[in-house]
Amino acid sequence: MAKNNKKRVSVSVTNDLSTDQRVHKVCSTLMQNNYIVKLIGRRHRNSPHLHRPYSIFRMRLLFNTGFLFYAEYNIRLFFYLLMSRADIYLANDTDTLTANWLASVLRRKPLVFDAHEMFPAVPEVVNRKFVKTVWTKIEDMLFPRLKHCYTVCQSIADIYNAKYGISMQVVRNIPPAAPIKLPKKNLTPEDKKVILYQGAVNMGRGIEWIIDAMPYLEDFVFFVVGDGDILDKLKAKTEAMHLQERVFFVGKVTFEELASYTQNADVGVNLLDNSSLNYYYSLPNRIFDYIRATLPIVSVDFPEIRRIVAHYQIGTLIDHFEPAYLANVIRQRATQPKNLSGFAHANAELTWENETQILLKVFASIESP
Repeated sequence: MAKNNKKRVSVSVTNDLSTDQRVHKVCSTLMQNNYIVKLIGRRHRNSPHLHRPYSIFRMRLLFNTGFLFYAEYNIRLFFYLLMSRADIYLANDTDTLTANWLASVLRRKPLVFDAHEMFPAVPEVVNRKFVKTVWTKIEDMLFPRLKHCYTVCQSIADIYNAKYGISMQVVRNIPPAAPIKLPKKNLTPEDKKVILYQGAVNMGRGIEWIIDAMPYLEDFVFFVVGDGDILDKLKAKTEAMHLQERVFFVGKVTFEELASYTQNADVGVNLLDNSSLNYYYSLPNRIFDYIRATLPIVSVDFPEIRRIVAHYQIGTLIDHFEPAYLANVIRQRATQPKNLSGFAHANAELTWENETQILLKVFASIESP
């Protein structure tokens, strides 16, 4: 009987897998290139059942936030990795790195690292001195040891490469070249334009700026698709402003369902505050989802985002957010003709298939002496 030479890759994240498009694309790409993939995450009470072409395992945890969550998850992940069959460990973000690194050392298996963001610089951490110090110390200890790693944009790669003397590559979070075209979704019963925000509903995402602008946008509705720490606060703000009939909080949906919202909106927003380097150098995947859906963009003018939106001329970049001004920009961007040639150019060049060339080179480097 022929021996199975496929390498087994254990991929780990701290989320429940349902909305993580990047990790799904990585797992699918590896599977399509002769790897056996198992994706490890966690399960919440309301986590949807998932059907994926690769194996998945989700842990139920006693703690779901804070230090105890990260400690419990990494301890349980470490022992799970020790007891499972794997040839390669792929850790996603600094919050899974400790368990993966320890398992890779003890089992003498190669480790690959995917930095989705600058973890110590996320807004939820950056102003909490002790927490930031802990994550920074973990990176200071483990990042110089990384041999096979990549991140989401060039700015973050440049910072980590200069700081730790490593060679972090760039694999951007771009959708596949040929998305599924979905039928028209009636997002609102009235004949109104649709503003869309999709992603985490956390501090610094500029969602409240859109809500403040809604009184100037009476012929628009605003859909917020996602979940996060400030969801209840934003709902309360919406009620206080009597905007419940025009601001809708959809909650967390799977990325398959998310596309039905993206493809049926009129303008996509991406407004981040400048409270952290993680935001300033970010290149959110929602930008590429908007592009794939030929959805005009209103975005903050940060370096990585500017490289895309300005280059292809597919949106408006702004750096101040007064309600009347923001409303006027959104109205202009939603009602003026799309730059279809710009979208066509962007969609031809910005594809996951192009990004996988780097991803597969990172994995191929494991076999090199």
